[in-house]
Amino acid sequence: MSLVVQKYGGTSLGDAALIGRVADRVAAARRAGREVVAVVSAMGSTTDELLSVAHEVSPKPRGRELDALLSTGERASAALLALGLQRRGVAACSLTGADAGITTDDEHGRARVLEVRPDRVREQLAAGRVPVVAGFQGVSRTGRDVTTLGRGGSDTTAAALAVALDAEVCEIGTDVDGVYSADPRCVPDARMLRYLPYEPMLELARGGARVLVPRCVEYAGAHGLPVRVRPADGGGDGTWIAARPPRGKRGQRGDPAERAGVWGLAHLDRQVQLTVAGLREDPDALATVFRALADADVGLDLPTWAASPDRDRRLEVSFLLPEAECERAGAALAEARSFCGFDALRRSEPMGKLTIVGTGLRSRPILLPALLQALSAAGVVVARTELTESRIAVTCPEERLLEAAIAAHEALVLGRSPFTSAPGAPGEPGGPVRAEVGR
Repeated sequence: MSLVVQKYGGTSLGDAALIGRVADRVAAARRAGREVVAVVSAMGSTTDELLSVAHEVSPKPRGRELDALLSTGERASAALLALGLQRRGVAACSLTGADAGITTDDEHGRARVLEVRPDRVREQLAAGRVPVVAGFQGVSRTGRDVTTLGRGGSDTTAAALAVALDAEVCEIGTDVDGVYSADPRCVPDARMLRYLPYEPMLELARGGARVLVPRCVEYAGAHGLPVRVRPADGGGDGTWIAARPPRGKRGQRGDPAERAGVWGLAHLDRQVQLTVAGLREDPDALATVFRALADADVGLDLPTWAASPDRDRRLEVSFLLPEAECERAGAALAEARSFCGFDALRRSEPMGKLTIVGTGLRSRPILLPALLQALSAAGVVVARTELTESRIAVTCPEERLLEAAIAAHEALVLGRSPFTSAPGAPGEPGGPVRAEVGR
């Protein structure tokens, strides 16, 4: 029998009725002759509620005890779904992350998967049962402490188990139809994509698309695991993420992975620019700054450095990061200050970041001016820009971010750019930009 790993998020498990619907879907797959491993998140807003209580008890809850607390939400979901399956005549058994053999490093709250030995999962499958695994968690390498994988960690649990079990596919059940060319709640004309290669999906996830977390996509891409994002109720075909599109899931003009084009865009608010001012003009000092941030697991983006306008032989180093990580970044840099010798740390007001994701973007020089003109026409002022083969990233005032997303989608995804100075082929200089979107 083919094996599928199915992951269900918290909104799909919000109450007894919803858990029953998920149990119906898992039971249907089992009766259709497939082996199924289910991975579950905590019910509804359980994790946020547990966090709220933890903050009432302790001003700064963290570490082992917080992970021990938060992991209970997924364990409850796993037990409830197993009970629902048993009621439907399907043998099932709930398992914790440790039971499923998921070993992580020791970083509580943001642990990384080091190894998966799913012996107990295989035992349950061999006995004809459906293993229901609590997502978002594992056990530290010492084998003693529960760890959690960070927000969206159940996606990573599902991918890691699917790879270890050599599953045919990892299905991510969500409350949306699939992956869109933009957030459909903010961009009315967003289109659902039938297929995406790993790299564009990873860029979208890093850029703010909330359908999959980056670590899940990284894990799947590294092991060539096909991932299917579809509604939790099983309706609709959803979006396939794989090295190559399954049969019938190609883009409008052949295999999208073999051509240049814009797949879609994502956006993030509450981004802050930190500037390390007056850093010694010394490669070791520069390395120390970024090493300190890496050791603190700070997710920085758009790093730049240049000569300080105020002092000779000093640098200004700037980068973008989520506002929620500013405190951790500041503490890490303060600790490193005596080693790298900088004058001050400056912090900007929150801003928005827009990321346009595609393939071969540097070979399409028309795209950047088309984007900038579309944003200018919408009254959006761009602060910073980055262009690579796979993305164009810009920052703008936070209050204009949604307008920027709509304008960029209109110009680059729907191909309605006003950048038409002379007749020409779509997507070529002198012609209208018409981005090719996988659908």
